[in-house]
Amino acid sequence: MELLREGPTPVGRLAERLPVGRPAVSKHLRVLSNAGLIEHRSAGTRNLYTLAPDGMAVAQQWLVRTWDTVLAAYAAEVSRRGQREPPQPGRAEPRSDP
Repeated sequence: MELLREGPTPVGRLAERLPVGRPAVSKHLRVLSNAGLIEHRSAGTRNLYTLAPDGMAVAQQWLVRTWDTVLAAYAAEVSRRGQREPPQPGRAEPRSDP
């Protein structure tokens, strides 16, 4: 996606700048396009790829929701552990695997 910041770019030019082949680049571009993060348009015989204007906003909203969920779970676990009796000095706290 960083390479697409420069503007509409054909897959061949992207592949030249990456350590993977053109088929792998095309596959990744298809995934990014399906996720709404990039767009493509045909210009003659070339497909040009560019960043989708609203794509990053959707990704940012997902990250915020995910981060909020993770932070809430972490705060709940810290609170739960804080309610337990503190471990004795010099003794390891027993692990509680789910």
